[in-house]
Amino acid sequence: MRFTAMNRGQRGKLAMAAAALSVGLLALTGCGYINAQQTSKQYAASDGTRSDVGPVELRNMLIVASDENQPGRVIGAIYNSSSKDVKVTLSGAEGSKTEVSVKKNSYTLLNDSTDPATLSTAGGKPGSLVDIKVTEDGTNVGKTVKVPVVDATLPEYAPYLPGGSPTPTPSETGASTETPAHTEAAH
Repeated sequence: MRFTAMNRGQRGKLAMAAAALSVGLLALTGCGYINAQQTSKQYAASDGTRSDVGPVELRNMLIVASDENQPGRVIGAIYNSSSKDVKVTLSGAEGSKTEVSVKKNSYTLLNDSTDPATLSTAGGKPGSLVDIKVTEDGTNVGKTVKVPVVDATLPEYAPYLPGGSPTPTPSETGASTETPAHTEAAH
């Protein structure tokens, strides 16, 4: 076996090529190396909020209301991971509250409920977050959760607005309420 000696110039070129390759690989993979992966973080990928209160899990919770002083319907899902039926109380602004029964190891979809969970007062304008205290079976132990308030601007929330969707004004429909000052007569 025969080894050939490299001269100083060849070793320098080889070292430069290795360094360039290393820098190129770091540049291509650098973003993934430095930044955390977004898929490893849990978050609520919806309009509503998520929270856990003991065995009760709230998912995609939000309030649909036309104004802060108007009734607001709570929609979302409530899961019960315990081995007993529970009654969940949602308490909002100005003493408003509603109760939802959830069977053991089951869930209740408030969107599909024939008995809507409605608060007498939404407690916040559409676009804001309001505090809702969540308790299970009337216990004093609970958790305050920030829940967004939405209105019927988005058509998917219109069916849940207490009292029905508001009637659009002529300016919202694009119809003109102005009458022309005069008209030209055809000759």
